[in-house]
Amino acid sequence: MERRLTTLFPSAALEDHAEAVGVIEREGKLQIPPLVWSFAFGFATGESRTLAAFRRSYNSTADESLSPGGYYQRLTPSLAEYLRDLVEYGLGEVAVPHTLADEFDRFRDVMIADGTVLRLHQFLSDEFEGRHEEQAGARLHLLHNPSDQMLERFSITDEKAHDSTEFNTGSWLEQRLILFDQAYFKYRRFALIDENDGYFVSRLKPDANPVVTDELREWCGDTIPLEGEKIHDVVDDLYRKYIDVEVEAEFKREKYNGTRSLDTKRFRVVGVRDEDADDYHLYITNLPREEFFPEDLATIYRCRWAVERLFRELKTEYELDEFDTTKEHIVKILVYAALLSLLVSRELLALVTECASDDAVFPPGRWAATFRSHAQLILDGLGEFLGYSPPPLLDRLIEDAQKIHKQRPILQETLATATQPRCES
Repeated sequence: MERRLTTLFPSAALEDHAEAVGVIEREGKLQIPPLVWSFAFGFATGESRTLAAFRRSYNSTADESLSPGGYYQRLTPSLAEYLRDLVEYGLGEVAVPHTLADEFDRFRDVMIADGTVLRLHQFLSDEFEGRHEEQAGARLHLLHNPSDQMLERFSITDEKAHDSTEFNTGSWLEQRLILFDQAYFKYRRFALIDENDGYFVSRLKPDANPVVTDELREWCGDTIPLEGEKIHDVVDDLYRKYIDVEVEAEFKREKYNGTRSLDTKRFRVVGVRDEDADDYHLYITNLPREEFFPEDLATIYRCRWAVERLFRELKTEYELDEFDTTKEHIVKILVYAALLSLLVSRELLALVTECASDDAVFPPGRWAATFRSHAQLILDGLGEFLGYSPPPLLDRLIEDAQKIHKQRPILQETLATATQPRCES
């Protein structure tokens, strides 16, 4: 395990990049490898997620302890950008052998775009504007790849930024399948994915009402013809098990020379009847009917639960939704530390998968809990492997437990002073 982790983030590379971006000076007291690993495992050690807990994690690994003041003054905007660099590097290095069904093999990758809100202290409302007045919130945008159980891209904005603004189309989409929820619904986006030889599946928005141009499935008996109808105008009158039609959608292209031209594009709309709810789940896609039947589309779209599980892991196991700070760069440090924990977790899951028997299965939730419960042991072993000798445990206990602020009396002192009899003048 130690070799695997230090191959992912070699100590010399960590130190060199820290010096290059101005996080530390080479001869400074701060030791960068223990700092990075304490952030990576600090989310998982079982303590409340505070800066004090991260400092204790660092002091349990490094050769020399840092006082609270010495530690906090090193939590800078430069450190936030440094951790972001590490996460971006790690995204290209970490992959877990995928366990997706065989029908996904034809795609280069499967991607899920989504975002989640992180509630922040109201004093940060200028930096991270919330949806409501006097409220602050950040939005973490992720492009998740369930093929290798890892992130592809990430970004942080304020809460008011729409999810779809962080999804950029381009040649990278070739042969990739993207799964969207309704927050990303745009005909222009779907057209660009198709024009870049990519694939998509999205839920059809209730207010999207494209015209049916062709029925892709023949029905026996007395059935309602759909050609020429708008899909939402007739769907309530249908009782067939599936809907499978071609539709034409009108949309505006990007501005060119100051004007937006109108265009049209044909897509496929599939409906799968939900007998319990007595209605249809409607999907829009460019996947060909010859290879993907309606029930296949519903199965594929259920993969979106993978990103919901990922958000739950980040918030439950790594406590990503708990922020007790009024500083913007500290928020970013904590978010990047959580993503760093996720990277390390997935790198160890890849190792475990390689070493286990071929029929072994590791459910994501169970693995996350296992990783967290063993994180402190892993961190201790990693520090020993790297040759660090932290101060004796007794010294660290004395340092952490004693009163820090001399000007702040402890409760017993306050009560003793308050109850002393006053001298008469």
